[in-house]
Parts: sequence; structure tokens; C-alpha cells
Amino acid sequence: MTGENYNALIKSLYFPKKPEIIEVPSLQYAMIDGTGNPNTSDDFQDAVGALYAVSYGIKMLPKKGVVPDGYFEYKVNALEGLWSMPEGTAFDGTNKEAFVWTLMIQQPPFVTQALFEDIRQGQLKKKRNKALTRVRLETFNEGLCCQALHIGAFDDEPVTFDAMHAFVESHGYKRASKQHREIYMSDFRRVAPEKRKTILRFGIEKK
Repeated sequence: MTGENYNALIKSLYFPKKPEIIEVPSLQYAMIDGTGNPNTSDDFQDAVGALYAVSYGIKMLPKKGVVPDGYFEYKVNALEGLWSMPEGTAFDGTNKEAFVWTLMIQQPPFVTQALFEDIRQGQLKKKRNKALTRVRLETFNEGLCCQALHIGAFDDEPVTFDAMHAFVESHGYKRASKQHREIYMSDFRRVAPEKRKTILRFGIEKK
């Protein structure tokens, strides 16, 4: 895949303004799993730091005189999160201690397992962030999804989810999983809750 094609794909997947149905292809991500309240968990903050460390470590390679095969200019992609509850439990946004999450950042196609592991090991020696021991490179296939842009606090997401569910139903689909994805187009560590921009996404199937 060329850099131009890759950047066009990113634009098509990450910039909705209203509910839409999309087919998300198989893509590779730096990923890390965890549980608990993201607002109070040190592990959550370490996980975020570990993902960015690896992602920017790959991005900055040419500045260090290393150009991987197939490398092209790109922007480090947004932080994303897969959110669910323990198996068999309905999602409850008020019970944050029970959250099961996977944080992830999409990686361009030239990133190989060998390259990823080399960068991960280098960042682990440099930063001493124990979460780096759990970061992995994995291909993830979402398939058919509904997504929409949510502007505001995370606790207000149910309003946007309700609009998405109505949209999906009106087009002959239903939600396929209790799990949902959040894509953070704003840095939630620095942007006021009411101004945050978050893409919400979940898998769907025909009714």
C-alpha cells in the first residue's frame, strides 16, 4: 500500500460527522489490555504512554538515519480503545471499576513484527515503563460497523449511542456485540470534557 492510499484510507475511516455505516478492513495495531477505572488507574496511564512510545519510536526512525523498507510519511494515528465489561455483563458506564479495555494505535503497513519488537525493546530500556512489556502488534478485523462523532464528556456518550442505534435499526441492521470502540480525536488529558471529540463505533449485522 502506498502512503497516498494509506492516508486516504485513514481519512475515510476516522472523520465522520453523523452516524454512518462503514466496512472497516483488517488493519494492524499496537495493542495493550487492561481492566479498571481509566480515571484512577496508573496502569491505564502507563498503557497510554507505552503505546505512544512505540508509535513515535517508529515514526521518528528516519530522523535517526533508519528508513524501514516501504516507509512513507504519515501521522501517528489517534489513540483508540475497545471497551466492554466482564463476559455476560451488560455495559454500564457508571461502573468504571469493572471496565475491560484494550487500548490501541493503528500502525502503517510497513511495520513488521521484527521492527515493532526492536522498537518496543528499545523504548523499554529507555523509559522503564513496565506497560511496554505487554504491548503487542496485532491485526484486527472490525468488518461492518456503525460510527458517529460524539462531542462532549465521555459520560454523555449514551445520547450519541442512542442516535446510532436508531440509525442502524432504520437501515435494517442490529448491533452485533456489546463491545464498542472509542477513537480519541482530542487529547482527553488536555481538552475540557465538553469539547472532546470522540468517534464511537460498534459492529453491526443484518437483522
